[in-house]
Amino acid sequence: MNQRKRIAITGVGMVTPAGNDAPTTWANLQAGRSGLGTIRHFDASGFPVRIGAEIKNFDAAAVINNPKLLKHATRPHRFALAAAEEALTDAGIRPTANDGHRWGFCVGAGMMAMDFSELQAAQKVSAPDGEFHADKLLSDDFPADPVAFSRNQTNSGLALLTRHFGIRGYATAVHTACASGGQALGTALKVLRRGQADYVLAGGFDSMLNPTGLSAFCLLGALSTDNDAPEQASRPFDATRNGFVLGEGAGFLVLENWEAARARGAKIYAEFAGDGNSLSCYRITDSPPNGDGPIQAMRQALADAGMTPDLLDYVNAHGTSTMMNDRSECAALRAVLGDHVGHVAVSSTKSCMGHLISAAGAVEAAVCALAIRDGIAPVNANYHTPDPDCNVNIVRGQSKRMRIRAALSNSLGFGGSNSCLIFRNPEEVQ
Repeated sequence: MNQRKRIAITGVGMVTPAGNDAPTTWANLQAGRSGLGTIRHFDASGFPVRIGAEIKNFDAAAVINNPKLLKHATRPHRFALAAAEEALTDAGIRPTANDGHRWGFCVGAGMMAMDFSELQAAQKVSAPDGEFHADKLLSDDFPADPVAFSRNQTNSGLALLTRHFGIRGYATAVHTACASGGQALGTALKVLRRGQADYVLAGGFDSMLNPTGLSAFCLLGALSTDNDAPEQASRPFDATRNGFVLGEGAGFLVLENWEAARARGAKIYAEFAGDGNSLSCYRITDSPPNGDGPIQAMRQALADAGMTPDLLDYVNAHGTSTMMNDRSECAALRAVLGDHVGHVAVSSTKSCMGHLISAAGAVEAAVCALAIRDGIAPVNANYHTPDPDCNVNIVRGQSKRMRIRAALSNSLGFGGSNSCLIFRNPEEVQ
């Protein structure tokens, strides 16, 4: 019986490299306008990769009027606070003193990060002669911020947001690399179906655009090195692709029971209909060439939604713009969709806003909700040279106007964590 409980998306909020709110982000994605460029908020001149997908001209204080709160918020926390506030305002409902215990919070949260000043402080104390002395990090004269470590923990954002918004019910933070935001949303779906909450604020936030994060991905060889043409550097499924562009941002959805949403006259973007997860167990940074793990997750999501593949009209692909991921995902799409694959529009909005890591799945779920509402499949920008191993129906050239009965969002993370979500047009819900 719980499997049939319908869940509505009634609020959307985003802070992305394509825009500092949901309407701006969505308008730029439809137009294929790039949010990629040279990294500005720290000196990346010494790195082999000097481009990224940064949030630009963002002022958290303009959205969150709480200086004390913002003082303790990291860069990605600020994105999360603004996106969550936008989602709640958009939904026209928020936790109160009377019902805060019936609100849940599920978030995909990013990893720890250190900026240059923190790295310099650690080096100055613990390795002044070039040799590392770990015990000196515990010395009384260590100059770093004593609570910086705590601020960067995965759960710190969860604590910050739940306290600010007065959410006192079920709460969890998920970190499964690039699948984090998607799996957080899937957890929220289960929580609502089980009746553990009446409303859930669910999403993801991240920023690995820092010296530590950039170093790690450079060493993996996962990033595009097209420093002279950043706007064209992310080109999912194109035969000339050479890596993803690291981004940052946040996305949140307000989820609630379908009948309750209808009873209060809420606008409903889409039904959150299905969730699927799998673990590929292939390689840390690669998906199986035959798409095995993503195949399982997509089929689970369709089964959870009670749908057959022929009801899908749009796929917001994980589409990172790396050779292995894009080929694996396309193999999975062909296996799952079968003869219907040529009728399903496929695009990766990472082409315009880069890879937001733990926030990606949440932001791209929000994109699916907006695509369903407006009947638009957003363009896969920078696609010019077909790859025969990526033979699916790419939305190329410009966004496509079409009725979308149902959309699939894929988030396929390092370590083999795969999250697939299904969203259904409200008009399809009986």
